Amino acid sequence: MKNIISTKNAPAAIGPYSQAVQVGDLVFLSGQLGVNPETGEFAQGGVEAQTRQAFENIKAVLAEAGLTMDNVVKTTVFLQDMNDFAAMNGVYATYFTEGSYPARSAVQVAKLPKGGLVEIESIACVK
Repeated sequence: MKNIISTKNAPAAIGPYSQAVQVGDLVFLSGQLGVNPETGEFAQGGVEAQTRQAFENIKAVLAEAGLTMDNVVKTTVFLQDMNDFAAMNGVYATYFTEGSYPARSAVQVAKLPKGGLVEIESIACVK
């Protein structure tokens, strides 16, 4: 049985999808852009600011499910420009405990929704 997870502390879905879905011990989070949920605008300051905001949005969705960043087991990072990888990676590292980083893929894409610079999706485990 699936449980839909939704919070007003992260941007609302901009299409026919859920912020997150829990099935058993796994929580699948939809990709989060660097959009401030209060303003609906991208965080100012380039890919670093957008990465930080994307993670704050992820944290908000996880909190709604009673989880933290320590529960994240896999991420996929979509970058509009792979030249932003180092800047994104610097921010990324601050959101996880060293030595217990989740598995990750990072890819460059032709375009992201609303013209974003980075989008991050994740999978978390309840246990």
